Amino acid sequence: MNVKLGKYNQLTVVKEVDFGVYLDGDDDGEILLPTRYVPEGCKPDDVLNVFIYLDNEERLIATTLQPLVQVGEFACLEVAWVNEFGAFLDWGLMKDLFVPFREQKMKMQKGRKYIVHAHVDEDSYRIVASAKVERYLSKDFPDYQPGQVVDVLVWQKTDLGFKVIVENKFSGLLYQNEIFQPLETGMQLKAYVKQVREDGKIDLALQQSGAKKVDDFSEVLLQHIKENDGFTPLNDKSDADDIYDTFGVSKKTFKKAVGDLYKKRLIVLEGRGIRLA
Repeated sequence: MNVKLGKYNQLTVVKEVDFGVYLDGDDDGEILLPTRYVPEGCKPDDVLNVFIYLDNEERLIATTLQPLVQVGEFACLEVAWVNEFGAFLDWGLMKDLFVPFREQKMKMQKGRKYIVHAHVDEDSYRIVASAKVERYLSKDFPDYQPGQVVDVLVWQKTDLGFKVIVENKFSGLLYQNEIFQPLETGMQLKAYVKQVREDGKIDLALQQSGAKKVDDFSEVLLQHIKENDGFTPLNDKSDADDIYDTFGVSKKTFKKAVGDLYKKRLIVLEGRGIRLA
């Protein structure tokens, strides 16, 4: 098959019809892009970036809509409806994404969201999803360096913190005692690699560690004070939640940055806040 099912493809318009345009799918034949998705001014020989999936009659069909997940990716999707065969997830397209009962960890319920992996079923040649996430994580050893920034998808809460999926491939962990913001399943965030353990699991943090984090935040804090008429009511006696709500950092990082700026004589500490020197 030349067309990548469940992914974006660059396909050429071969002809126009009353109900849309047909695209050149090479060995897979012509693929319909319905009228509602045809860009204005589209004509034969134009090359379009389209997502290919199967319609209700299991025929290849194209869309310019952006799905919430592609084949080979993980995502947090809501159950649109359930029948005797399984659950159907809303992934942003006309036809919902099917999760057979055998691919559910527990019986899925309408209206709830679940982390799933999208793939092409080898037997039916349909795009399906599975909630048995562990099965689809990469077995390769992660090649990340401490301090490297990665994209993560919050997966599930554990006694230690939150499991996350790193770069759509690997399992990682954010430790509870290092989390200073509310987290919930399905959130997509940037994180910093702390270390890759011998078992291939990745320890992560939502904030940079060490001197670089303090240096970076010192600049942010100084700029904040300058932009607020040279004063902020926050100081080392302030509540940690107030500090996080304002700057998105822990109180420990805030206090280190205050000390750094004070040593450089850039700020003056007052009883009711911090003032620009």
